[in-house]
Amino acid sequence: MSGKTMTEKRRVAVTGIGVISPVGIGLEAFWQGLLSPQPTGPRRAQDFDPKDYYEDAKAIRRADRFEQFAVAAAQQALEQSGALTVAKDRIGVLVGTGIGGAQTHEDQTLVLDKKGARRVSPFTVPMMMANAGSAAISMRHGFQGPCECLTTACATGTHAIGSAARWIQYGICDAVVAGGSEAAMTPIAISGFANMKALSATGISRPFDATRDGFVISEGGAVLVLEEWEEATRRGATILGEILGSASVADAHHITAPAPGGAGATRCMQRALDDANLEASAIAHINAHGTSTPLNDRAEAEGIAKMFGRPGPIVTSIKGVTGHSLGASGALEAASVLLAMHHALIPPTDGLEQFDPELPMIDVVQKDARPWTPGPSLSNSFGFGGHNGTVVLGPA
Repeated sequence: MSGKTMTEKRRVAVTGIGVISPVGIGLEAFWQGLLSPQPTGPRRAQDFDPKDYYEDAKAIRRADRFEQFAVAAAQQALEQSGALTVAKDRIGVLVGTGIGGAQTHEDQTLVLDKKGARRVSPFTVPMMMANAGSAAISMRHGFQGPCECLTTACATGTHAIGSAARWIQYGICDAVVAGGSEAAMTPIAISGFANMKALSATGISRPFDATRDGFVISEGGAVLVLEEWEEATRRGATILGEILGSASVADAHHITAPAPGGAGATRCMQRALDDANLEASAIAHINAHGTSTPLNDRAEAEGIAKMFGRPGPIVTSIKGVTGHSLGASGALEAASVLLAMHHALIPPTDGLEQFDPELPMIDVVQKDARPWTPGPSLSNSFGFGGHNGTVVLGPA
């Protein structure tokens, strides 16, 4: 730990990224997926094979799919980062999930109903508990710093990265494995979202489009390795980007609908800028939450326009391609921002054919990826319950 005072926030470097997504496993496949048209059919991580990340078949059977995603993404990120040189008790884990082991819960409920209580697996609770992903990463790698789990619906991944960065900024940890994981494409979850009219009836994700009719549910996970900047530099790590600031605020408005006029989104983005000590004019890009639901896209567009004017920074929503992976979405989107910086190219908002004329005109990338000069960028996430999260990322 450096000798900085608590009022002098330490810089936070990103030195590793791991991704499990419906459009690609690993960074290169994920990036190519972001530049491709959205897939048809269920947005599952079809190419994921847990045997690539587990040596023991029993361990696979005793881990819910969301935990497997977290473990796999963390392994990818740590391999890219290289050997961490700080003490194990200075390395934290903060990997969140919006729902947790939903498939395990549903499967074992059916076992209870059909076969009786004695046939319910003794591994049910550790498989379905929301902190299983963080715990598995900690135990696998021997990390003995703080090991926690956030659950703030669709804002989870963003909140986890922002909170993990604060652990480093204020000297609690020297490195943190942080992100989000979700595997909630289960019969009950899908039925629940469908019956509340949140899902697209057409199965097409159309962020900010005039004909958008709901989100397309997906699954996946993304993990970042965050390190104290000076330590990462000292050990010769390749720095992929920087966490400049973050914010978390509540709408205190409605269990599913965002606050009117994007009030919560506006406050969250402003506080994130304040935390990063940046003016609105410094922001070059916004990775929008952009779910393709009528109310969310309206609130976010209004919030962006209020904060940054029109047309404002370059905006994209990768949910056109990835769909909405709930608690994992913010982490996947932070990864996409870092990749956009690396490639100096912002992926398009797939599915956006006709920008909704009732929304304020913001500069959303359509059809083709757009070259840019990487600069400070926001990644937004807004979740059921009125949870708002924004993280500010900078190029390496």
